[in-house]
Amino acid sequence: MQEQYRPEQIEKAVQCEWQAQNAYRVEEDAAKQKYYCLSMLPYPSGKLHMGHVRNYSIGDALTRYLGMCGHNVLQPMGWDAFGLPAENAAMKNSVPPAKWTYDNIAHMKGQLQTLGFALDWSREVTTCKPDYYRWNQWLFLRLWEKGVVYRKSAIVNWDPVDLTVLANEQVIDGRGWRTGALVEKREIPMYYMKITAYADELLAGLEKLNWPEPVKLMQKNWIGRSDGAEIHFPLALPLSGEVADDTRGASPSPPPFPLSSGDVAEGTRGEGVFEVLKVFSTRPDTVYGATFMAVAPEHPLAKQAADGNAALAAFIEECKRGGVTEAELASQEKKGVATGFFALHPLTQQKLPIWVANYVLMGYGEGAVMGVPAHDERDFYFANKYGLPIVPVVAQEGKNYSTDTWQDWYADDGVAINSGDFNGKTTAEFKKKIGLVLKALGLGGPRVTYRLRDWGISRQRYWGTP
Repeated sequence: MQEQYRPEQIEKAVQCEWQAQNAYRVEEDAAKQKYYCLSMLPYPSGKLHMGHVRNYSIGDALTRYLGMCGHNVLQPMGWDAFGLPAENAAMKNSVPPAKWTYDNIAHMKGQLQTLGFALDWSREVTTCKPDYYRWNQWLFLRLWEKGVVYRKSAIVNWDPVDLTVLANEQVIDGRGWRTGALVEKREIPMYYMKITAYADELLAGLEKLNWPEPVKLMQKNWIGRSDGAEIHFPLALPLSGEVADDTRGASPSPPPFPLSSGDVAEGTRGEGVFEVLKVFSTRPDTVYGATFMAVAPEHPLAKQAADGNAALAAFIEECKRGGVTEAELASQEKKGVATGFFALHPLTQQKLPIWVANYVLMGYGEGAVMGVPAHDERDFYFANKYGLPIVPVVAQEGKNYSTDTWQDWYADDGVAINSGDFNGKTTAEFKKKIGLVLKALGLGGPRVTYRLRDWGISRQRYWGTP
């Protein structure tokens, strides 16, 4: 035996012997219990790093252990080879993405082989090869036929340097994680996978998993089931020649809002024609406390109101460079601009001014909220900033409400006040009944929504599945 371990000599000889004997090539064996050990396929960036070594060492240890226990273990390897980095590298180095990718695969495969993992290289896959991506195409078409994949226009995070869509997690302080460019919000047509259709099934499945409770809780919060009500606020459009109320600098004569079939009802209160502005709320018991409406900067109503309103148009452009996540929107200064439009309260018929606000997410609910400043912290600060009414509609025994300073208990459950026939009802009683009342009026009803969003899959450009 050599006094010193010389890996360049010993390991090379052993690996040559493994290769000659096809030591890790796996064949079907009905007498053995099967085990499939798949680690995440590496992106062929050019070189392995210690993260690769760590992950594949774990899988390799498991493969060898189970093999010694008598299992028939398959540990495959391949290359997640499509993606934007190949395009950027191709432009930077004036080389086709395919050549850059395949050269990197050859180098990284050599590195992996020197590590001596128990990989079955006869099953190697490369996702940019037609014999692999044809199955991507086949699966995509089957999902399309079943309605699980669909196409729609939506607001996305756009990196103006990489010229691609970014996930919220890839936007850091308003900039693209790779380029550092200021991210823009754009509306573009994209393909989506309807994963929200399986939200309840995913939640139910968590109970069957032997996972740590904190991990299961994270998954539940990610899916984010919310029970509440959809509430319809008819939009009050001025009659021909009628002038809308002036609302703190808003355009005094807004253009007619385009009506959409299914959301239109003939006006019966002298306000002309109404279009329904839909909101979702987990606290429909506070509906009597609504004193204004707020829509996201990307909402169609906001765009319509901005036509001819330079101040509103400038504000919408400013919002495109703002935060993209709920956490970012929660921490930023609450700002807004009045549209000059009004909505009618579904129960009191009171006219409520409609604002465009930077804290409303287009991707949650309907991209609009009813402003209940007495019982929502964001609405509270917004109303105080712009001098909007604050009307408490939930009382707490032994506590006095003040509009001067927000207190956490303002958002708690309690007993209804200033709420018409609902006065005296508990929050739970109010929630249970209001959904039925709204449904009977044709102005909404009970609804369940989710934090989970359908998965946008139109993010590749040239170097992606054709």
